[in-house]
Amino acid sequence: MSSDIKQLANQTAIYGGTTILSRLLNYLLVPLHTYIFSDASQYGVVGELYAWTSLFLVILTYGMETAFFYFSRDKEIQNKVYSTIVTSLMCTSTIFVILCTCFSGPIANWMHYPDHPEYIIWFAFIIGIDALTSIFFARLRHLNKVWNFALVKMTNIITNVLFNLFFLLLCPYLLKNNPDSFVSAIYNPSIGVGYIFISNLIASIVTLIILLPSFFRQKYEFDFSLWKKMIIYGLPLLVFGLAGIVNETMDRVLLKYFSVQENPQASVGIYSACYKISILMTIFVQAYKYAAEPFFFNKSKEKDPQKTYAETMTVFVFVCSIIFVGIMLYMDIIQYFVGPEYRVGLPIVPILLMANLFLGIFYNLSIWYKLTNQTKFGAYLAIFGAIITLVLNIVLIPRFDYMGSAWATFFCYLSMMVASYLLGQKYYPVNYEVKKIVLYMVIAVGVYFISLLINKGLHIEQMWIRLCVNTALLIVYVGILFVINKQKIMKLIRR
Repeated sequence: MSSDIKQLANQTAIYGGTTILSRLLNYLLVPLHTYIFSDASQYGVVGELYAWTSLFLVILTYGMETAFFYFSRDKEIQNKVYSTIVTSLMCTSTIFVILCTCFSGPIANWMHYPDHPEYIIWFAFIIGIDALTSIFFARLRHLNKVWNFALVKMTNIITNVLFNLFFLLLCPYLLKNNPDSFVSAIYNPSIGVGYIFISNLIASIVTLIILLPSFFRQKYEFDFSLWKKMIIYGLPLLVFGLAGIVNETMDRVLLKYFSVQENPQASVGIYSACYKISILMTIFVQAYKYAAEPFFFNKSKEKDPQKTYAETMTVFVFVCSIIFVGIMLYMDIIQYFVGPEYRVGLPIVPILLMANLFLGIFYNLSIWYKLTNQTKFGAYLAIFGAIITLVLNIVLIPRFDYMGSAWATFFCYLSMMVASYLLGQKYYPVNYEVKKIVLYMVIAVGVYFISLLINKGLHIEQMWIRLCVNTALLIVYVGILFVINKQKIMKLIRR
């Protein structure tokens, strides 16, 4: 493994360690929410509103994060690039918050939440603040201030978790034991899932306050000609991001409208909760993405960067395949991550895990159109995926409910991955170890099916015996990977 790979690994470890810790704290809210709100339709509201949040966050950042990395390669204009983007995001976020606040009633009616226009206002502020702070975080990444990045992210998550615990556990407990306590003045049980949104809003405000000092230390100037160049560069990425969000989150919205179940909102809740069991894969992909984007841009000016890109891809799939096997072999324990009413949706987990692996590979492949300044292809690929997502969800949901959404996600990311690889080899060839990568995934899925055959074929009912069998299979799998990569691993150990 080259020193470049080690550098990326170190940064991924820092981003990843913090992201894993913060996400684990955040995802511990999933069992809290699913055990407290046993009615899956209540949690379905959470899943749907956060799907819309993801969509509007992409709209309000309009490709400026990647534009910042691209244009900041010229050190002479780095400060001008940063200040221009901050000014732009501040203006658009403010306009968005004002419009949503003024039209919160009609928007709530359109979303079938006529009694809760406050949801729209809360989320408008969450989205507006997060869109603005996204560029602050991008600058920390660009300056390799990974620990600063990590500390602020951790503060955000811890604040969110603490206020969730306060509103959903402590306040009901205090109110039950002392109805006349101070809690009655600040807590209203009828708000229910709304306290999840209020906690998020408080966390976003705290994050903004922490980052504001760096905002005021900057000398701001808005360069209109530079802004136009960045918009031209970023708009295809906006289309890419929108289509990507359709692929990642719109299945929850489509479930609500195309499910033929008696309670479609419950299907949304079950799907949203079980989707989050793929936490470790999602965390690793996100942490890797944080470190990889600036890393790839920095290495693009060095000699033979394609070799580095190929090595990182192999290592990425190596780690992801182990994550897949680990999660699926210990599902007997991991299932308790969600409440009993939600576990009917567990069959979607292996499908979504593999889908997220494909998405991670796609992130690796996407460097070709970013480096060649052909971001329009990113938009084309994402639109291609979005069409697949929409068509398959509309076709499959009426027949298979949330299982249809899971398979739509799988085929969407598989298609995008293959299409990006073929186009990349034409415009920016990289000699990826395709056979080895495919082998990792095939063996991983094979080990999972062997586990199913053994445990179901032998009718093993005791959990501890199943766990012993699966642990042995995991050891065998890791051993196979070691044999395949023995030479590289030994070289790394000798260094």
